[in-house]
Formats: sequence, structure tokens, C-alpha cells
Amino acid sequence: LDTLEKWVTEIFSEIPNNGLPKPSFGHLTQPFDTPEFHKLYRVVPIRKVHSLTITWALPPQEQYYRVKPLHYISWLVGHEGKGSVLSFLRKKFWALALYGGNGETGFEQNSTYSIFSISVTLTDEGYKHFYEVAHVVFQYVKMLQKRGPDKRIWEEIQKIEANEFHYQEQTDPVDYVESLCENMQLFQKEDFLTGDQLLFEYKPEV
Repeated sequence: LDTLEKWVTEIFSEIPNNGLPKPSFGHLTQPFDTPEFHKLYRVVPIRKVHSLTITWALPPQEQYYRVKPLHYISWLVGHEGKGSVLSFLRKKFWALALYGGNGETGFEQNSTYSIFSISVTLTDEGYKHFYEVAHVVFQYVKMLQKRGPDKRIWEEIQKIEANEFHYQEQTDPVDYVESLCENMQLFQKEDFLTGDQLLFEYKPEV
């Protein structure tokens, strides 16, 4: 560690701090407000697989990292137990898998927008009924909207993420440092180590 610290100090300490805030592109609102976005696109896959992906463009969510509203929604959407979207679609023999969410970095989340996607891996039969599959997904999202957030579910997710954080396996140091450097651009100083994983505040209005 002493050697590494010496190298880092020698190499990086001469780089001047210009004191400027990180660039924000929040003024570039509604990048997807275009007819091309509100369409159904059929793409011929390379692999023999049927997949339906529904994508929403949302206002930037990165400032809500302590609440993680998109993580909460993706948790419910990706649930596979009784009453879930996937459970219903499997009973119809229309789907094999379903996942949804936001990667929280880069193209999926930045100061201009946040992307939220739900992707369903369809059976051959499900491909014939993909309009109905899309309808089921929208119905489920509408139900979540009507019911509103549930503190018990949020706290359950919070507890699971905390356990995973505390008992995580050691990662490659190079990857860990890279991850921390990215976190330094996104979170408050006290959250550099935890901001990308833990849920801190329950705010149903968010």
C-alpha cells in the first residue's frame, strides 16, 4: 500500500484542480420526444430467440440514489412468484424469462434522462401473442401505479441489499478501484462505498 500510495502521489499530484463542477446536461430535456421513439420496432435476431423489450424514457433519477425508486419497481416487475407477471405469462406458455430495470450509469442513467426497460423472453407461442404480452406488462405497471409504494416491500429490499453488501465476496482490486472512481462522480462523499448498492431513505413521493 505504501508503494502504491507513493506511485499515485508522484503520478497524479501535479494535475491541477480547475475547481469546476462536473458537467451537467440537465438543460437538454426530453431527448426522446420524437415520433421515432414512440414506435414498435421488429428486429430480426442473430440467435434463435424471441424477445420483447419495452422501454420508457424518464426524467433523470440519479439524484434519488438514496431512495432507488427504479430499483424498487424493477424488483416488483422481476418477481417470479405467485401473482407476478412472469408467473402469469408462464401459465399461458407465453414467456420463459423476464427482467427489468436500469443500469444506473452511462447510457441508461445520466443528467439528461433515465431509461427503464422491461424485457420478456418469449416462447414461439408467446411471439404469436406479443401484443397481449405487452398488454399484461402495462396492466401490471398500471396496478403498481394505482396501489402506490409499499414500505414493507421497500424495507425488505433494503435488508436484502444490506446483507448482500456486508457478505459480498472480494472483487478484483482493479475493478473495485474503477467502481469507486465512478462512484466519486455520482454520490456524496459519505456514500462513495455504498451509494450504488444500499437503499437509505424511504420516500414514497419519489
